[in-house]
Amino acid sequence: MNYKMILNNLSKVVSIAGIAMVVPAVTSLCYCEWNDALVFGVVMCSAVVLGAVLSFIFKPKDTEIYSREGLIITALSWIVLSLIGAIPFVMTGAIPSYLDAFVETVSGFTTTGATVLDDVSTLSHGALMWRSFTHFIGGMGVLVLMIALTNKITERNIHIMRAEMPGPIVDKITPRAKDTAKILYLIYIGMTALETIMLLCGGMSVFESLAISFGTAGTGGFAVLNSSVATYSPYCQWVIGAFMMLFGVNFNIYFLILVGKASTALKSRELWIYIGIIAVSTVAVFCDIFSQIGNIEQAIRTAFFQVSSIISTTGYTIANFSVWGNLAKTVLFILMFLGGCAGSTAGGLKTSRAILLVKMMRYELGKVFRPRTVSTVKFDGKKVEPRIIHGVGVYFALYFMMILALFLMLSFEPFSFETNFTVAVSAVNNVGPAFGSAFSSLSGYSPLAKLLLSFAMLFGRLEIYPMLMLFIPSTWSRKK
Repeated sequence: MNYKMILNNLSKVVSIAGIAMVVPAVTSLCYCEWNDALVFGVVMCSAVVLGAVLSFIFKPKDTEIYSREGLIITALSWIVLSLIGAIPFVMTGAIPSYLDAFVETVSGFTTTGATVLDDVSTLSHGALMWRSFTHFIGGMGVLVLMIALTNKITERNIHIMRAEMPGPIVDKITPRAKDTAKILYLIYIGMTALETIMLLCGGMSVFESLAISFGTAGTGGFAVLNSSVATYSPYCQWVIGAFMMLFGVNFNIYFLILVGKASTALKSRELWIYIGIIAVSTVAVFCDIFSQIGNIEQAIRTAFFQVSSIISTTGYTIANFSVWGNLAKTVLFILMFLGGCAGSTAGGLKTSRAILLVKMMRYELGKVFRPRTVSTVKFDGKKVEPRIIHGVGVYFALYFMMILALFLMLSFEPFSFETNFTVAVSAVNNVGPAFGSAFSSLSGYSPLAKLLLSFAMLFGRLEIYPMLMLFIPSTWSRKK
C-alpha cells in the first residue's frame, strides 16, 4: 500500500475543498453577509494552506496508483471533503450541530439532496449557495476535477476515475485520463451555464438560477426555498425537468455528438431505453394524477417533472407525491431503484445495469432450455466480458443487502414501515425525498440514524466498493 501517495492525493482534496469555498464567500460578499464571508474566507485559506503543507510533507517517490489505492483514495477523499465542508455551516450558525452539518454536507456532495433542515429560508445566501455548490462538485466528482487540474498525473489515474464515476463500465473517451476529465468537466460546465441562462430568461434571479442549476447539474436537489421549485413559473419547471433528464444521460453521448458522431451516439440502446422509461412513466403518472389536478398541461408537467426528478435522482419537487395514488407512487418508487445512465451524474442502480441484468436472466434461462447452445451477452452490439457480467451480479446482491441492512437498522426509529423503507432506498440511491414523514426532512431521525444514512449516501454515490474497502483489514496490508 502506497500510503504517501494516498495522503498526497488527500492533501490535494483538502486544497480543492478550500478553493471551492470561493463561491459561497463571494456570494456572501455580494449580499453583505460579512460574518459568513469571513467564515468562508477563513476556512478557505486554512484548507488551502493545510493542503499545501500536507502535500509537501507527504511527497511520494512512487506516484503509481493501482486499483486498491484508487479505491482507498476515492473513499477517504469523500469523507475528508465532507468533514471540511461541514465546518462553515457550524461556524456561521446555519447548522449548530456538527453531526447535522456533516449529514447535510454528505447529502450535498453525494448529490442525495436529503436535508436535516425543516426551514431553509433561515439560511444566508452564502450558506444556501454552498449547499447547492456541493452538488456541483460532487456531481462529476472531486477527484475527476483534481485529475483535470493537476499537471503531474499518471495514466493509472483511470483507477480513480473508475472508482468515482458511476456505472458498471467506465472508459476513457480520449487516450489520456487527464484529457477525458477535462472534456467531461467542460461538457458539465457548458450544460450548467446553458440551464442558468434559460432560467434567467424565465425570470429567476442570478442567485436562484445558479443555485438551482448547480443542484440540477449534480442531480442533487437542494433548493433555496422550502417549497423546492414548486413556486417557480411553469416555464422554469419545464426547463429544470428537461435538464434533470439530460444530466441523467451518459456524458459520452454528448462527447460523441460534439465530435460529429451523432449517428453513433444515437445508436445507444441505454439512451433509448432511458428515454422510453421516462415517457412510459410520465404517461402512467399522468393518468393517475390527472383527476386530482384537472388541468392537462399542469398534470403533464407535474408527471414529467417528478419522473425526471426521481429517475435522475435529483429530488426537486413541485408536488407532494407521497400523497398521490398507488399507481403514481409505485412508478416513482421503482424509478428510485433504477436511476439514470452509466457515466452520468445520476445515482441509482443505473439503466445499463438493469439492461445487463435482464440479458443475464435471458442468458441463464436459455441455458436451462437449450444447455448445448453457445451464446453470449451483448450490449450495444458488443460482447460483454464475463467479468463484467459477474461484477453486475455481485453488485446487485451487495446493493440489495445494503438497503435491507439499512432498513433493518432504521426499524428502531419512530416512523412507519413506508417511511423507513423509502428513506433507506432514497439514501442508497442518492434520491433525496422519500414517502411519508421524511418527504421533506430527515430532522426527526436520531443522531445514530443520521450517521448511518450519511454513510449509506457515501456507499451509494461511490457504488459500494470504495467505501467497503475501508472496512476490509487486508486492504491496509503493505503488499500490493
